[in-house]
Amino acid sequence: MKEQYIPQEIEKKWQKTWEEKGVYTTPDNSQKPKYYALSMFPYPSGRLHMGHVRNYTITDVIARFKKMNGYNVLHPMGWDSFGLPAENAAIQSGKHPAEWTFANIDYMRDQLKQLGLAYDWGREIATCKEDYYKWTQWLFLEFYKAGLAYKKESPVNWCEKCATVLANEQVIDGSCWRCDEEVTKKKLSQWFLKITDYAEELLQDLDKLKGWPEKVKTMQKNWIGKSHGAVLKFKVAEINDMEIPVFTTRPDTVFGVTFMAVSPEYPGIEKLIAPENKQKACEYIENAKKMSEMERASTDRPKTGVPLGTHVINPFNGERVPIWTGDYVLTEYGTGAVMGVPAHDTRDFAFAKKFGLPIVQVIKKHDEPLAEAYTEAGTMVNSGRFNGLGNETGKQEITKWAEQNNAGYHRVQYRLRDWLISRQRYWGAPIPVIYCEECGIIPDENLPVRLPEDVDFKARGKSPVATSKTFVHTACPACGKDARRETDTMDTFICSSWYYLRYIDPKNDEKVFDSDLVNKWMSVDQYVGGIEHAILHLLYSRFFVKFLRDRGLLGFDEPFENLLTQGMVLKDGSKMSKSKGNTVDPDEIFENYGADTARLFILSDSPPERDFDWTDAGAEGCYKFLNRVWRLVYKCHAELDSASLEIPGQARNDNPLTRKTHMIIKGITEDISDEFRFNTAISKYREFVNSIYDYLKSPEIDRAVLSQAIFTLVRVMSPVTPHLSEEIWSEFGGEFSIHEQPWPGYDEELAKAENVTIAIQVNGKLRDTVEMPLNTPKEDVEASALSREKIKGYTRDKQVVKVIVVPNRLVNVVVKG
Repeated sequence: MKEQYIPQEIEKKWQKTWEEKGVYTTPDNSQKPKYYALSMFPYPSGRLHMGHVRNYTITDVIARFKKMNGYNVLHPMGWDSFGLPAENAAIQSGKHPAEWTFANIDYMRDQLKQLGLAYDWGREIATCKEDYYKWTQWLFLEFYKAGLAYKKESPVNWCEKCATVLANEQVIDGSCWRCDEEVTKKKLSQWFLKITDYAEELLQDLDKLKGWPEKVKTMQKNWIGKSHGAVLKFKVAEINDMEIPVFTTRPDTVFGVTFMAVSPEYPGIEKLIAPENKQKACEYIENAKKMSEMERASTDRPKTGVPLGTHVINPFNGERVPIWTGDYVLTEYGTGAVMGVPAHDTRDFAFAKKFGLPIVQVIKKHDEPLAEAYTEAGTMVNSGRFNGLGNETGKQEITKWAEQNNAGYHRVQYRLRDWLISRQRYWGAPIPVIYCEECGIIPDENLPVRLPEDVDFKARGKSPVATSKTFVHTACPACGKDARRETDTMDTFICSSWYYLRYIDPKNDEKVFDSDLVNKWMSVDQYVGGIEHAILHLLYSRFFVKFLRDRGLLGFDEPFENLLTQGMVLKDGSKMSKSKGNTVDPDEIFENYGADTARLFILSDSPPERDFDWTDAGAEGCYKFLNRVWRLVYKCHAELDSASLEIPGQARNDNPLTRKTHMIIKGITEDISDEFRFNTAISKYREFVNSIYDYLKSPEIDRAVLSQAIFTLVRVMSPVTPHLSEEIWSEFGGEFSIHEQPWPGYDEELAKAENVTIAIQVNGKLRDTVEMPLNTPKEDVEASALSREKIKGYTRDKQVVKVIVVPNRLVNVVVKG
């Protein structure tokens, strides 16, 4: 064993050996219970960042831990490799998107291998490869055959200069994010998937997801947005046979309607504009079309609007109220019209105050005059025959009256809208349909429909795909006459909505996957990724699984059994950003300290769901700790007995270090098993190393006790620091590989502590530890924690909001200021 710890040599050696020996290749046929561990796959942007390092290390530790605990672990990796950045690179550099993408994949794959991740690289996929997007296209056709893929005209954000649709996030202050051209609304014929058919099931099945964070489930619930209400029909006073239906969750307030607001895109709005209001209204409508949906829906932005000069008649009291158009009303939600009830809606109250519209209170609890909108429960007033009813009863009675008098009906409404999947881009999966004047829309079953090579990426006025002479014009598969291909490609979220299924059967050329094999491995036992994917990717994946189940391809309801959303990696308290100059290059960390240091540090300071603040001093400290472990083993080299590689060994049970060994095994096992408390597991590594060093000061050293302790340390560190652990294990003749050895067991009696080490956190970050008697009262634990000098340094001049004590485990001091 070398005296000096040189991680770069050790890590390259073992990475090569693991790959050559196929240590992480996962068999499909195994008698062991299955465990599917998965990180959200990356976009190959060119380089890993520290957020990637944290995400993939978390999942890797879980996968390694489960493998050592007797599971057949599936832990794959691939690339979400279609997307706009590759196309932009093609425009800027002249390189084909594929060349740019695959060069990035090669570099990032090498970085992942340097990190020592236990991936089965034989299952690697890339969504931009034909053997993957062939099946993405096949899935689209399945949706089409089921009547869930359809085409319709839809208003979109449009940049004339770039000749493409823009997502709401790509519209900045009304201009294109790329060229600063003014963005307008344009109606285009677009493809949609009918996710709304699954809205109720997607909502109800959130209750099945016991292993998901409540925050994520709440975000999905709000996005789906189920609401009970009524559609009430208001006739237009100036136009015979025209009425405006309005969906409302507050039919009890209908007697308080003092205006009607319709969206600028409302169908037939031009009929509603009186001649004297035409110029002002048309100018307003055109300006509204230049704004993104996100800007218009913002609750912080002052509401604007103009009167159209026409009126509707309230079917409940016969009153005429003016029709306005307001950009805060969106065609995509409800009916594209809202009834204005200023007395009982905060937004309407502000609108009415701004434009001098009447405010009529129809729900009352007290007699005080309204200073703001009253939105609580109360009794109906100024509501004709409904006066005196509680407003909840009033909702039912108003709806009943509307249904009896052809003035409306009860309705369950969802905020969720069908998924627009058309993109006027090149670097995506082509939508496999053909248009024939004789036959109409014809599915193209000759898959894959390949992306053409003869395209002009700098063409304006059309998608690059549409510039291909070899792609657009084709023969109709049905009648043989001249026809044309669809030139839109699919939203890249389509590709990422099913990739976890393809990992299970990635080489299958005959079908999308073998259903029996997929049903055996699914659902994913642990999914790890950022909270930014809480809605779109996770919701779309759930939708895909439910659809494929209904097509008879899957035998389960949900794709991801458990979900961990890891926090961000910060630097100097801020999100890492090139513009701020506070990024950390993983390559430099590997070069200076080694991958094991990066892995250890990025898990050491915070629970995985919390943000993590990277510091150079922290990385240096972890590097020094690994050197300390190395020196410990080197120092004891001659004393260690390889017979103790088997755990538990024959060490004396009355020895304090033996007891400590069993306590450490139990503690770390529980830390990783329960909520993945890697930071507290790592604090136990340090504690255990200190205990072993203290034992070396004993006048008499039991060789078996020392050997058992050190080999236990190596085993329990192996999921976090795989290279160092493998090297030490190998030095003493351990059976290759340490990662295929069983996790050490422990004796419950020996693991019972007289004293326990309490982790002390400040705002969730580990700041100190203290050893205290088992079952010390909470008050004493709290007092001891607050009295420690290290903790005083973090609480001085701050307000201690509360102190959370988890008995025998940790103290979390919550401060502010």
